[in-house]
Amino acid sequence: MATQGLSVFSIIPISSAAAQSRTKSLEHSLNFNPQSNFLGAKLSTQLSNSSLVASKRRSYAVATISFSLPSIKTDGLKNDERAKWSARAIKSFAMGELEARKLKYPNTGTEALLMGILVEEGWNSPQPWFNENIITDPGHVDIFPASRIPKQLHHLTKAIYRPSSFSPTTTVGTGSNIKEKGLRLTTEPNLLYSILQLVSDNEVRKLAYIAGNSAPHANLLVLDKLLSARHELSEVLGYKTYSEFALKGNMASSPEVVVSFLHEMSKMVRPKAEEEFKKILDFKRGRMRQSVEDLEPWDEAYFTRMMKSNAHDLDYSAVASFFSLPQCIEGLKFLSESLFGVKFREIPLCPGESWHPDVLKLSIHHPDEGDLGCLYLDLRSRKGKHPICAHFAIKGGRKISDTDYQLPVVALVCNFSGSKLQSVRLHHSDVETLFHEFGHALHSLLSRTDYQHFSGTRVALDFAETPSNILEYYAWDYRFLRTFSKHYSTGDPIPENMVKSLLGAKNMFAATELQRQVFYALVDQELHTQLPSSSKDSISIVADLKREHMSWGYVEGTCWHTRFSHLVSYGAGYYSYLFAKCFAATIWQKVLHEDPLSPDAGSALRFKFLQHGGAKDPAVILNDLVGESSAIRNQNGLIPDITSLAEELTLFN
Repeated sequence: MATQGLSVFSIIPISSAAAQSRTKSLEHSLNFNPQSNFLGAKLSTQLSNSSLVASKRRSYAVATISFSLPSIKTDGLKNDERAKWSARAIKSFAMGELEARKLKYPNTGTEALLMGILVEEGWNSPQPWFNENIITDPGHVDIFPASRIPKQLHHLTKAIYRPSSFSPTTTVGTGSNIKEKGLRLTTEPNLLYSILQLVSDNEVRKLAYIAGNSAPHANLLVLDKLLSARHELSEVLGYKTYSEFALKGNMASSPEVVVSFLHEMSKMVRPKAEEEFKKILDFKRGRMRQSVEDLEPWDEAYFTRMMKSNAHDLDYSAVASFFSLPQCIEGLKFLSESLFGVKFREIPLCPGESWHPDVLKLSIHHPDEGDLGCLYLDLRSRKGKHPICAHFAIKGGRKISDTDYQLPVVALVCNFSGSKLQSVRLHHSDVETLFHEFGHALHSLLSRTDYQHFSGTRVALDFAETPSNILEYYAWDYRFLRTFSKHYSTGDPIPENMVKSLLGAKNMFAATELQRQVFYALVDQELHTQLPSSSKDSISIVADLKREHMSWGYVEGTCWHTRFSHLVSYGAGYYSYLFAKCFAATIWQKVLHEDPLSPDAGSALRFKFLQHGGAKDPAVILNDLVGESSAIRNQNGLIPDITSLAEELTLFN
């Protein structure tokens, strides 16, 4: 049985000036092309007469869009399921596709995206992207003399000079032209972390921390306008806050459920986090000759690295020798074949298909099912490339006919350092990141859904990070690591004791890291719940939350959140990472821990979880895979059972 119906959804707010413009049609102002190759199933749309909706500051025209969904098979679906997923399909399409497209103000020619670029009527040009500011204005600090910076970091800095009368060992030139050499440290996240880990000079670490956590300052304005625009959008659509709008349809279902969960987790993790904080303070006092009253935020990376190395005899550069990037790729291929019976093989790129010579193209093939999809790898850093590690769904899988299926196409993009791909050796944290993103890729490639708006990672936001968190476990499991992790020059397999040391070091400050993630999630929720009329600015909100929920203090004048890019891409959804950690811990313990390379476990993971994408309720997926106790009813939503994660991190004494 097949049905085809017309659904009406009022969703797109347009400025009243745009609606009243006679220069272009409303359809043209939306710049919407339903025939785009990347949209998959064609949806016909019709814009009816727009209606004016008044917000507190200006009026909007809300375009009513009629969606004509293509024929769908409804055999075996209950009426409530059909209604639920039809509604979700409409909202998913409207918000995921339309909202991210350019909305034009025809009277000014200014373009805006509701996700990141912000305009106001009368502006001559849009404000820069939040993420673009992070790249172009990472902050910097000038350090004199250059000897205060470890030589291993010099190649990442810029030499600078100032007039000097200091020691000849720190100067260049002769006579009146003598200059002291210093170094300019760009405080972009990766270099900042290296500085905080490796520089023994407390003052340098302090300067770098403050500079890095105070830039880009321009994002304070961009963020304020973004939050205001999102709040206005939510009001137009009938919601009190953007968080309430964003969480509609998620497992948590409401901001109240999320905040309650985060507060409970904060309370649970605090005793262990405070215990870890005291250990670091005691260690610092033992190392420093002068009196030490307290720990500062710029102390954390430096002393925890030292403590991990001392306790577990870890040389992180030696660890990296066992994780060349090509070997890690081979490891992921082996894992995919062991669990799912699929093979990745490199295939040539067509002319014009690649965006850079580094890009590799892999096909995924099953001996019985044939080709399952395609994966692009762009893993090495380069100038002008956004400094992220991420998975991108280029084309979602979808059913074209009973005999034809559109295969998914995804890209995995990272920023690993190295002069060429073959020479890249990964720090273990990078290995974990690579595996995390590969988990997203597998979700996209192995899902088989009728519609591409349910394909792969297009699931409830607070369930989307679960596969990626499951894959992170493999970066720590010796039973798997020994299959591919070889020394880049000798070929010797990674020693089991080294992996045990890595795991021990990871767990030393696990509560502190979990506490930090709770803090991040609370910042995200609070910023997207605050009303524009609130007297508190974003700096005050972040400062108060840090004082309340972190063992580490807030440094006056800093605005760390101006480089928190998840505020743009995951607005009101950062808590999803914590949901995923809990779900993944349960799945690992109940399905994969006993034998992480078991085909039976892989089959359960694929056919009970990954293949459904977003076409099946997450609670049903979890129930089928690990039992109904993995998700707990809380008010009107669902939250994860934290038991497995708490036991793993020994949070219960």
